[in-house]
Amino acid sequence: MNIPIYPGSSSFFPGNTPFGFYDNDYDFQVDADKVATFCARRLGYPIMDVELQDINFYTAFEEAITTYGNELYAFQLRDNLLNVVNTSTSSNLSTALITPSLANIVRMSQQYGVEAGVGGNVTWYSGSITTTASIQDYDLNAWATSTSQSITGGIEIKRIFHYGPPAVTRFYDPYAGTGLGTQNLMDSFGFGAYSPSVNFVLMPVNYDMQVIQAIEFNDTVRKSAYSFELINNKLRIFPIPDQTGVNIYFQYIKLQDRLDSIVNTGSAAVITNPSNAGYQNPTYTRINSIGRQWIFEYTLALCKEILGYIRGKYTQVPIPGAEVTLNQSDLISAATAEKTALLERLRLFLDDTSNQKLLERKAAETVARQSELGQAPMTIYIG
Repeated sequence: MNIPIYPGSSSFFPGNTPFGFYDNDYDFQVDADKVATFCARRLGYPIMDVELQDINFYTAFEEAITTYGNELYAFQLRDNLLNVVNTSTSSNLSTALITPSLANIVRMSQQYGVEAGVGGNVTWYSGSITTTASIQDYDLNAWATSTSQSITGGIEIKRIFHYGPPAVTRFYDPYAGTGLGTQNLMDSFGFGAYSPSVNFVLMPVNYDMQVIQAIEFNDTVRKSAYSFELINNKLRIFPIPDQTGVNIYFQYIKLQDRLDSIVNTGSAAVITNPSNAGYQNPTYTRINSIGRQWIFEYTLALCKEILGYIRGKYTQVPIPGAEVTLNQSDLISAATAEKTALLERLRLFLDDTSNQKLLERKAAETVARQSELGQAPMTIYIG
């Protein structure tokens, strides 16, 4: 049986790795043979034969660097996804300093503005129907698809204007005066005609709004003269109309507009998810000693795994007068445990450097510093 073993030295040149990600990096070229020597000696060479060739060590070295970069950039992407979504896919985020941005948070909040009717990027439209005497139910879906409207994709009713006179017309301010001294001022605000015997005084706007809201809420809860029920755009109004030709107004959105605002199918190549974010393999030269030490250890674990698979092909090797059992299972078990431990250690370190953890530590540090400074006696000046 002729099994190739590590000869004791190696000489790297570009093309020795499967993918060639780092073959032209000078530091990688220098470290490749050093890593091969390191791993071979950790596996027992020269006391023991190591059934690996230089290309096995180079392959493990390349995989370890790529794994390190993947873990690093996956963490960075998780921490900054909201900041990079909708940016160009041609950007190289691997070496970019990502500045926090509220752009995508604002974009998401626009949908809340649409629902509340206070903003957003979906247009609210106005429409109306005309009552018919003794007819209580009106199908607004049929109105939307009628010849005069021709709305495709459906609508969603947002607001029905079917209630009593505006609350401001019944606004009574107990602090108002009755003289004519403020009449001209009130007329300038358009309030003079609402109450013939009571004048308004200029109060804070929030006070006026609270009173009006209280009146409108009271109308909603207690008054039965003007109300409605809306289920699946089927409008039922109360009381049953006794007149024909009364307009009931409402506001609505087109469902297709909402879908168009959610799904942007523009032609620009922008980041939409982690798979098309502009991250590339790391530049080995720029990895510091902390990162390289992790890479060396992970390379060793991969070499143990490769060696275990090789020895698994020849579980027992015949020697004169006996057979030798190889340690295939021990190598694979050790390699699996070491790889898992290294990944967990790296992920824990990265998690501790996340934006959230850094801010939490900074906040705790500030509280501790304030507490410490609070115990220091103040200087007493004697003049």
